[in-house]
Amino acid sequence: MADNLEESFGDLGIKTWLVKQCSAIGIKKPTEIQAKCIPEILKGRDCIGCAKTGSGKTAVFALTILQHLSDDPFGVFALILTPTRELAFQIGDQFKALGKPINLQTIVITGGMDMMTQSLALAKQPHVVIATPGRCADHLTSTDTFNLRRIKYLVLDEADRLLEDTFAADLEVIFSHVAEKRQTLLFSATLNDTIEELCQITATDPFCYSVQDNVATVAELDQRYLLIPDQVKDCYMVYILREHTENKSVIVFTKTCYSCQVLAVMFRKVELPCVTLHSLMSQSERLASLAKFKTGIVNILVATDVASRGLDIPEVELVLNTNVPRSPDDYIHRVGRTARAGRGGLALTLLTQYDIKALQSIEERIGVKLASFQTTEKEVLRYLKGVSVAKREAELRVRDSGLFDKRNIHKQKRAILEGRRQNGRRKKKKV
Repeated sequence: MADNLEESFGDLGIKTWLVKQCSAIGIKKPTEIQAKCIPEILKGRDCIGCAKTGSGKTAVFALTILQHLSDDPFGVFALILTPTRELAFQIGDQFKALGKPINLQTIVITGGMDMMTQSLALAKQPHVVIATPGRCADHLTSTDTFNLRRIKYLVLDEADRLLEDTFAADLEVIFSHVAEKRQTLLFSATLNDTIEELCQITATDPFCYSVQDNVATVAELDQRYLLIPDQVKDCYMVYILREHTENKSVIVFTKTCYSCQVLAVMFRKVELPCVTLHSLMSQSERLASLAKFKTGIVNILVATDVASRGLDIPEVELVLNTNVPRSPDDYIHRVGRTARAGRGGLALTLLTQYDIKALQSIEERIGVKLASFQTTEKEVLRYLKGVSVAKREAELRVRDSGLFDKRNIHKQKRAILEGRRQNGRRKKKKV
């Protein structure tokens, strides 16, 4: 394959206008996953692609969909499903950038936004719909503003996550509404048997490609662990953020929404400005937090795993895991937020004596032995008193904030929407 950009993407069958658009947004030449999958998708084959985070999987389906769409634009042409709202908006931005020359019409459909406004936008028949499964299923069962019977492409991005039980009911609704004759594309950084099984059910002679590598994380990523007593974990976090991350962009991953909120309040109390990202925040709050972090207004993002999938923020220099993730795949997705696009990065995981087996499972999965991160206990413990006071105050403030009352509200709303879906299914059966 030639080094020249136009020849490189041109050899894959991509049209000149799209090649030029790639160049305009900084896509210089095809990655391995792009070079292998794009020609097969253009032939009309279903596809399953697996490659490390930051390897350009979104461009694979965006370029092929846009090329096909430009030949015969009509109505809702493609549906892209993603597990998180943030990833949906990011994919929407990439489609807009690549599809600008053909006046591409896109819409992002996620929870946390007004359904009536979304319904009006869907009624205009945008070319590409990017959605989270829950909200997409809600529109299909409770409104009549759009249908998917004529779509040409169905894409599941971060497919391994979408195929977990959490999304099963929503996907069942969506699959019952989509066109039977379509191309189905599945992409993820972590391929598993579930995806292969779904491929056998939904695809005819699918093209499957996994970028082979004994190491599941990128070579530029420095991966380390810090073994510490659980009762001083907060103190070590503050020490690391103060002494090792000056002017660096950092994502701090936490296990729950509660711990995420508490840590953020605690960090602010010890003069570490930060923003949060978790599922109990409103969509406008989540987008505002990401905007502040991406633009460098704030250098620390405290987040749950909603930020671990697909988010492309190239400048992130450190991922700090405050807990050992529940599975090696979750670890891979978390640490994939740094060392992107050839840049270096550090992933540091805090663990206690109870997490050693989990760490060994991660090392076996990724094919890398994590190195120890060196600290001086005496220097760390200088922060102990101030951090302990800040943590207690943060816990009290979060408990009194009423934030977690939203869980009950969310459950009630979900129950109402599920009732509407059931009614929709019953009406459909009668017809």
